[in-house]
Amino acid sequence: MDFTDGVVSNEHRELVHSVVDSADPLSISPLQISTSPKSPSSPEVDEKHNTSKGSSPGKGRPLKYDRHSHSPEDGCPQKGDCWGEDTLGGLLDTDDSYPLDPNDPNYDSSEECKHLSAIKPAQDFEKYKKKVTIIVEEYFATDDVVSTANELRELAMPSYNYYFVKKLVSMSMDGHDKEKEMAAVLLSALYADVIDPPQVYKGFSKLVESADDLIVDIPDTVDVLALFIARAVVDDMLPPAFLRKQMASLPSDSKGVEVLKRADKGYLAAPLHAEIIERRWGGSKNKTVEDVKARINNLLIEYVVSGDKKEACRCIKDLKVPFFHHEIVKRALVMAMERNRAEGRLLDLLKEAAEEGLINSSQITKGFSRMIDTVDDLSLDIPNAQGILQSLISKAASEGWLCASSLSSLSAKPGKRSLEDSATKVFKMKAQSIIQEYFLSGDISEVSDCLESESRSSLSELNAIFVKRLITLAMDRKNREKEMASILLSSLCFPADDVVNGFVILIESADDTALDNPVVVEDLAMFLARAVVDEVLAPQHLEEIGSIFWGLDSIGSKVLQMAKSLLKARLSGERILRCWGGGRESGRPGWAVEDVKDKIRKLLEEYESGGDVREAYRCIKELGMPFFHHEVVKKALVIVMEKKNERLWGLLEECFDSGLITMNQMTKGFGRVAESLDDLALDVPDAEKQFVHYVQRAKVAGWLDLSFSFNKSTHARENGPCL
Repeated sequence: MDFTDGVVSNEHRELVHSVVDSADPLSISPLQISTSPKSPSSPEVDEKHNTSKGSSPGKGRPLKYDRHSHSPEDGCPQKGDCWGEDTLGGLLDTDDSYPLDPNDPNYDSSEECKHLSAIKPAQDFEKYKKKVTIIVEEYFATDDVVSTANELRELAMPSYNYYFVKKLVSMSMDGHDKEKEMAAVLLSALYADVIDPPQVYKGFSKLVESADDLIVDIPDTVDVLALFIARAVVDDMLPPAFLRKQMASLPSDSKGVEVLKRADKGYLAAPLHAEIIERRWGGSKNKTVEDVKARINNLLIEYVVSGDKKEACRCIKDLKVPFFHHEIVKRALVMAMERNRAEGRLLDLLKEAAEEGLINSSQITKGFSRMIDTVDDLSLDIPNAQGILQSLISKAASEGWLCASSLSSLSAKPGKRSLEDSATKVFKMKAQSIIQEYFLSGDISEVSDCLESESRSSLSELNAIFVKRLITLAMDRKNREKEMASILLSSLCFPADDVVNGFVILIESADDTALDNPVVVEDLAMFLARAVVDEVLAPQHLEEIGSIFWGLDSIGSKVLQMAKSLLKARLSGERILRCWGGGRESGRPGWAVEDVKDKIRKLLEEYESGGDVREAYRCIKELGMPFFHHEVVKKALVIVMEKKNERLWGLLEECFDSGLITMNQMTKGFGRVAESLDDLALDVPDAEKQFVHYVQRAKVAGWLDLSFSFNKSTHARENGPCL
């Protein structure tokens, strides 16, 4: 290598670059650099260098890893240049806080000011990060929210609080469910009081951006972080728009996008998501719905007495159930209607809570909507309840904290659900007693006799109430009672419209039921599907119910979607029948399909050989499987064609005329025979000719629709493959 005065060759320059790139900055001690204009090389260093390498001063070829310049003249580093004598240490030093020498001819006082102003925030942030880590660790050890809030205030660095959010969540993600729940509770407690909303927003933004790094140490980052974001939305700390905005700013293949999608589709879009998310990590496991209701009632009573809105708002916040604030609104309105003198004070509290954002607009609207739904019951105890409620709605709307246009009209109640009088209230109590006794005895005839003995003026309305009460009580019990409820519903032969109205009332009150039964959507969907399978309801009745609950996010819509999915499944009839154990007797498992087929074959053979039509009719009814009556039709028709004995045709006529076998089941039965004509022709050569004859007779008798076609290539299979 050639060296010239004050110049380093390209080869040496590349060599030094390679050393810098491969060196660990933390493992190299910085060299002492002279900043004087013409400071000579340190004799001690030169002596050591010459001794160790065996070369004389000023002579000898430099070794490969020699860090000193061998220029004949002493190098003097210029401002902004690192290529001088003893300057390599500056390259390897990662600390920017080097001192500036006022005696340096290149000294610039403005540069020192800029340098100091840049170092100060960095040092403050490093100090904040260390203290915050300690605060979070202490919180997980003590679970002291108040102490943690005070320590964070004492730091007096609100602009860095986004890092606290990020650190708290990331540390809890690596812990157990206890730490995750503690982190969520702490964030909810600090929000707005200690940590400003923009800092919370920024903290979660940083978490989403760092998802790719977090997943290296925490494999379930996507699911856990998605749940934290969903929890923040439920607790009203993040707006729902956060997910959309963040997704637009991230690369499509990043883990952050997966997190946001999981939060949106996996958690926030689920039915009753607020309660599910709040309980996911064990939150409120010791807090029952009744406890919360009792605390709400107590705080409202205390507020009416004291009039201290600040204390009442603090109590509402301490409940930590923002998704349940509609209960506060409802109870406050009921109390206002019952106590005229407290009306103004209670409305002032709701107004204050709404304006401060403590109770959001959706919870306000939900509370008023629940009052509209239950005003009929209130009318029994509060004269002119409807008029008083209308007055409260008008006052709230005029003060600007209620959007009255989002509420259903009090006067636009369905005609089928008229105001209940005292007789209706008495019937409700009797119905509950009848149902509870039925769950103990299983005696359907006794239930039927009790209902017939009631003098019911508005029969259809009371039928709907009985359906609601029956299913509501069954949902609170085990599968045995659910199965018994379905059997009773199919045995009572209520008009389909009454059953529809019963399900409508059930779905409308599902929000309240969900507080005690988190799987109310699944239960109602199964009861609805079972009613269709048992032919208590027809498929078109589902569309009728759907026209009432048209909103995509409504519980009614979710119930209907789930019920339709259950009914579309292959062999849905058998599966739905067995969902709660099946069978006619309590505690008895459902029959296998082959067992049912065998029972049908035996009862038909017995009748065909001279049995009594009433006995055969009773046996078919006691099967308790109206969705499977097409098997009776098929087997009876095959026997008629094989033996050319029309005795069984008379049984089918009796069953159809009495309504035991419906047109739908007749159509399925004839259709299944049409599909098996090729096999049947092996034993009955004129099977097709006979079948055409019986199809025409069935159409004339009204068993089949005139459009029925037995073309095997076009006849669609129903209820799965032939059994």
